[in-house]
Amino acid sequence: MIKHANVIEINEMLENGGECQVIDVREFAEFDAEKIHRAKLVPLSDFERQIGEIDHTKPVYLMCRSGNRARQGAEKLAAKGFTDVHVIEGGMLAWSKAGLPVVKGESKIWSLERQVRFAAGLLVLTGVILAFAVHPYFALLSGFIGAGLVFAAVTDTCGMAMVLAKMPWNQAQTCEAKDLAAR
Repeated sequence: MIKHANVIEINEMLENGGECQVIDVREFAEFDAEKIHRAKLVPLSDFERQIGEIDHTKPVYLMCRSGNRARQGAEKLAAKGFTDVHVIEGGMLAWSKAGLPVVKGESKIWSLERQVRFAAGLLVLTGVILAFAVHPYFALLSGFIGAGLVFAAVTDTCGMAMVLAKMPWNQAQTCEAKDLAAR
């Protein structure tokens, strides 16, 4: 069964040295830009491969930007037999809004959500311009992106985000960067 925890509870648990593990399922660039102390990065895009690094014997608290990816990770852990799995409600957005301490990185890479908004907007704009300048059928590009955004909202999964997460700028590039992610 998947449980829920709020950011205040988690912060108190971490401050008091509680026996728990906070797993951040965001992508490397997001994690590098801002994270909570003692959180371990296990990106949802690489979750199946890294799931063995998560300790079965300790409670698992999953963190992401808003809670959606953490729920997906929790479902995967539950399917693998984990019994003490918690989703941190509201994710990093709630953590920051509550004014709780964060560790800031030096990443200049945009968040995955911002990258999706930029790519979708650019593709829609390109489709509109090409429809006027070249051929009306280019309007289908804008329609396709719009349909993809509706599908992403209805299913709470985003194909464009999955593709962007695999881009080189969203990956740890060096051993030093991977060591940073492990902290």
